[in-house]
Amino acid sequence: MVFTAPRRVEVRTAPLPPLQDDEVLVETFCSAISAGTEMLVYRGQFPHLHDSQDGLSSDLEYPLAYGYACVGKVREVGRSVNREWQDKLVFAFQPHSSSFIIHPSSLIPIPHSLLPENACFLPNMETAVNLVQDGAPILGERVLVLGQGVVGLLTASLLSEFPLENLTVVDGIEMRRRELKVESGKLRVKSLTPADLRPSTFDSFDLVFELTGSPAALNTAIEHTTFSGRIVIGSWYGQKRAEIDLGGSFHRSRIRLISSQVSSISPELSGRWDKPRRFDVAWQALERIQPQKWVTHRFSIDEAGKAYQLLDEHPQETIQVIFEY
Repeated sequence: MVFTAPRRVEVRTAPLPPLQDDEVLVETFCSAISAGTEMLVYRGQFPHLHDSQDGLSSDLEYPLAYGYACVGKVREVGRSVNREWQDKLVFAFQPHSSSFIIHPSSLIPIPHSLLPENACFLPNMETAVNLVQDGAPILGERVLVLGQGVVGLLTASLLSEFPLENLTVVDGIEMRRRELKVESGKLRVKSLTPADLRPSTFDSFDLVFELTGSPAALNTAIEHTTFSGRIVIGSWYGQKRAEIDLGGSFHRSRIRLISSQVSSISPELSGRWDKPRRFDVAWQALERIQPQKWVTHRFSIDEAGKAYQLLDEHPQETIQVIFEY
């Protein structure tokens, strides 16, 4: 599948290159659409970055094959590849495609306990783990999550496992607020609409996560962050712009803005954390949270145009959209 221009996608058929000795052939079972990032690509709102520290976001130009959440099975292995890869269920940061050839070093084996649809959530779960690590919630803190798309739901689910004073989530779409169910029962989660989030004794938060994808939401985050609080900005705004009020309470409140992006690990953690360790944590979190319950729509890859049109025009009807092959 290829993005050819703003709001235009094409499904193209192309022969696979010959399988090299050090490569494997993967047949895709399913792939997840990352609604935040991929809608920037679909709408032509992505920035032109030459060095983003993230190969997925660098040098983006139409026509563009994009996506990074493919789950499939290894069907063929090259002569020099360990035979243990044969028929293994794997994850790849690969654009949406029915099959692909790849070096096994770029594959992540999927634990036997996870279904393919669950494994499609790995990139967003790794993002959620990264967000929580960057925010570093403290015992007894008051925490606010703005945005309850998939990343927001996963982040709030992880935060609900912490011994916080309270956790509040905000989203304008009722279906998304309703879907956050804290199965452990350890922490009561308060779900609000943006209109509900008005100044009160409960609306001054130690830690705020801005995950709406809207830069204007930074003003809401600043307004509701207490003195010396932290705001973790996990949204990728692309070319979207908004006026941010830094001339009011922000300046005197010593609020810290934290840019969080999953392609790297915070320097404070990188001495003892690496990507494999973070993936291990993400797999364990997927087993606990079981986010495949948030798949609201399934499309064949031939219906890609319909899938992106749905996300573009009726986002209130969706949570997670996946392609089946």
